[in-house]
Amino acid sequence: MKLKQGFPLKTLLFSFAFILVLAGCSGEKTSPNSTPSAAANNSANSSTNTEAPASQDEASGYPIVIKHAFGETVIEKKPERVATIQWANHDVALALGVVPVGFSAANYGVQDDSGLLPWTAKKLEELGVKDPNVFQDTDGLDFEAISDSNPDVILAAYSGITQEDYDILTQIAPVVAYPTTPWLTTWREQVLLNATGMGMKAEGEQLIKDTENLIKEKSSAHPDMQGKKVVWVNFSAKDMSKLHIYTPADPRGSFLLELGMVYPESVTKQITDPTSYSMNLSAENADVLNDADILIGYGGEDLYQAVKADPLLGKIPAIQRGSVVFIGDGTPLAASGNPNPLSISYTIDEYLGLIDGAISKIHE
Repeated sequence: MKLKQGFPLKTLLFSFAFILVLAGCSGEKTSPNSTPSAAANNSANSSTNTEAPASQDEASGYPIVIKHAFGETVIEKKPERVATIQWANHDVALALGVVPVGFSAANYGVQDDSGLLPWTAKKLEELGVKDPNVFQDTDGLDFEAISDSNPDVILAAYSGITQEDYDILTQIAPVVAYPTTPWLTTWREQVLLNATGMGMKAEGEQLIKDTENLIKEKSSAHPDMQGKKVVWVNFSAKDMSKLHIYTPADPRGSFLLELGMVYPESVTKQITDPTSYSMNLSAENADVLNDADILIGYGGEDLYQAVKADPLLGKIPAIQRGSVVFIGDGTPLAASGNPNPLSISYTIDEYLGLIDGAISKIHE
């Protein structure tokens, strides 16, 4: 197996590691664009522009230049072979009718050993694909498999790739990376960036409009939900002394706003960094959740009962009255918390039904 430049992958990896050693010895600082892998859920840049991520030659439409966290990617001609890595980028390609030559296995919410979430499997079936090339890279990118798929472009708009990952991947094919921060690409940015990388910007814009219309249609059928105060908060039965809250900057939180709900001011006032995806609170400060009409988080009935029995957390009004949506950890619905067009259309009815159930407890 060879890379497009004609170098074996093992040789490339060895050479890249050697360069890193030399750079370290020289005492030079790392690139300002380098992203540590531990920052998979770091803060986002609120100034991200999703209107026009690409510039194109008016005559031919190419080259396409896409700016992202690691610089910019130039795509000289329309890709014929599209590979995707990490989370849900393949769903965007599939939603646009493009079957990737290879894509990463889902590492959360899968109920079998296929590596496919149900909406992905459904779309593959609709497209007549019976044996997709799934990268088994849940423990780290499989550069060998990615290279073997011989892609013309690698889509990673929603991912947590590091500078090192990016540098290696670019030796295989042009890479469409996230705009500014790992794991905080909105579903619209994800669609627009990936579609642009495939030379399908117009189709991506239409997919966004279609998905927005679906969300509007579905949410409008639940008028009691509109304007309700909501917080996505995670509790741990192993440690009731603290809470973990996803902020409106996180895709999970922002999607709740898109459904017509709002975060209570008592919570938003606690957010010191408006671009941060989450924050931790002590259980002693759990009263900031008192204004929430409903709470949403990962867990099941056992966790809810444990929280309800806790002397501090059990005083939260939403917990007392049961106006909560605890989504089973590791389920497809939990996996859809970071939405994309395929997962939204597949799970929105179930999600809204659970939210309606929580709202019904408010006035009981």
